[in-house]
Amino acid sequence: MAETKLFSRAGEGEWTTTPDGNRRRVLLHTDELMMVEFGFEKGGVGALHSHPHVQSSYVAEGRFEVVIDGKVETLSAGDGFIVPSNLVHGVKALEAGRLVDTFTPHRADFLA
Repeated sequence: MAETKLFSRAGEGEWTTTPDGNRRRVLLHTDELMMVEFGFEKGGVGALHSHPHVQSSYVAEGRFEVVIDGKVETLSAGDGFIVPSNLVHGVKALEAGRLVDTFTPHRADFLA
């Protein structure tokens, strides 16, 4: 069994383009938990979607319009949000920015 990676350093990890034209990189993961950084250009959209994973997100940089279950909030660097399992959610970058998301359990689709 491979040793679990316990630490992540700035700049580590390969960026991949997401289906909606943004970018992401998996920072750390176990079977139970995953941490992923997402990068958005101004106007970038994380399309409305849902998944069985519980998600928490931290706005590391920028400003985002966040929709969760029809509720809309504008969040800035230092703010965060939680998406319970299966709720429809999405974001729009009001300026270039980054989100750091955690998922439980991990998103196997991000590792494929």
